[in-house]
Amino acid sequence: MARYGEEHKDATRQRIVAAAGRRLKAHGIDGSGIAAMMADAGLTNGAFYGHFESKDDLVEAVIADQLRAQAETLAALSPGRAGLEEFVREYLSPHHRDHPDAGCPSAALLDEIGRCATATKRAYSTGTRTIVDELANRMTTVDFAEAGRRALALFALVVGTLQLARAVPDEVAADEILAHGTASALALIDTV
Repeated sequence: MARYGEEHKDATRQRIVAAAGRRLKAHGIDGSGIAAMMADAGLTNGAFYGHFESKDDLVEAVIADQLRAQAETLAALSPGRAGLEEFVREYLSPHHRDHPDAGCPSAALLDEIGRCATATKRAYSTGTRTIVDELANRMTTVDFAEAGRRALALFALVVGTLQLARAVPDEVAADEILAHGTASALALIDTV
């Protein structure tokens, strides 16, 4: 019987992580079982344990992967204030609000990450630090320590705004929340 090589195993693992990322952001950690995540990846449950020791192990991998990808997207934005504005406007868009499965893991999963295993919290902390550093790198008119504090405040503002906009059933009210959050975030950027 031919065994698959490491390249195939790595590709399969990444396929599981990607599919699980979409499901976790859409349905939450508690609302996503291994069977559903594996089905989303086009695999059987039996394949799961060849790649992960537990659901917690998969969640940790997803969080790390999602935040790494988000940091890479941020790194590709324009430098300076222009990149910060691009970030805010995309993050606080109706499209991002309406498609949590394709968006930021913080806005979709933050409350559940707080109840996860320490390893997942560490992965979240590391990934978030990279994102905050990417934002801080665009705040060139203040020293890096101050830029880091302001970048953290900016990230917290947009995540909280998006969570609030997703929580209200009235689309008009949700759009207003996004608009007010955008104005506040841009005002914060302009103080840099």
